Amino acid sequence: MRSRCTQMDTNPSDPYPPDAGHSRMIRPKLMQVPKRQRCSAMTLPEVLVVMASVAFLVALLLPAVQSARESARRLGCANNMRSIGCALYGHLLVRRAFPVGCLEWKSPGVSSTKRCLSWNAIILPWLEEQATFDRLDYQKPFDDPANATVAATAIPVFACPSADRRGRPVGGLGGTDYGGVVGERITSVNNPEKGVIVNEKSYAPREVADGLSKTILVAECAAEIWPDGQWINGRNLFDQAYSINAKLSFWEDEMRSRHPTGAQCLAGDGSVHLLSEMVDKAILAAACTRAKGESPAAPWASQ
Repeated sequence: MRSRCTQMDTNPSDPYPPDAGHSRMIRPKLMQVPKRQRCSAMTLPEVLVVMASVAFLVALLLPAVQSARESARRLGCANNMRSIGCALYGHLLVRRAFPVGCLEWKSPGVSSTKRCLSWNAIILPWLEEQATFDRLDYQKPFDDPANATVAATAIPVFACPSADRRGRPVGGLGGTDYGGVVGERITSVNNPEKGVIVNEKSYAPREVADGLSKTILVAECAAEIWPDGQWINGRNLFDQAYSINAKLSFWEDEMRSRHPTGAQCLAGDGSVHLLSEMVDKAILAAACTRAKGESPAAPWASQ
């Protein structure tokens, strides 16, 4: 008789049949799968807490991001103005004087053969825009149909990044956010014009008695769409009558920008400055003129 330990079950359904002549194999225990644990979802208060935390972090980071972006845009604007300054000096080296602000000025909406060509159009060769310069007919008015196609060209150096024009035309023509400063109306009427970039006349550096570093030639006029803010239009000039970035209920060609604390300006020596909104109006008026002795220390330059 076989020993008890060698007896084998002969269950045909056994998945582990024993080998002949050996003791019965021990069946491995099947792994017991635990019952599925019930997953608990976030409760409404927990969701609200998470959302509030994310909103708080975004509120902390957003001003810093916006400030960094504006700083970059303001730097781009300053670079534009430096390029304009170099172009003005290119004209100065060749012509011995700064360009006229407007050649043959005419009133808006008036049909006339006067050309009303701007200082921007005159300095195009020194802005690496010789091709645009060559396509213009300088013997015809800025708004003549013969100049319509080329005048509609958007020239990036005339666009302040903070103004966000995205190349959109102004009245069908290429826009500009920078205007020539013909003087000021803060202290007295601007007749004759007290600035440097003026109508029908060009000035040499020796005629800027206040000193080039103390005199503003070009400044931003970019707070809104400027009706005369077209780079070919000779009316893109202004004389300053209010403080920087003044909030007016009517349109006035002024130093106004999309920069939160001031407006960029180009001095006669080629330097670029952000004029603070808080600069004294008397000092601002002096900086807009070429007269001698009005702004001996040019304190606006440090703003």
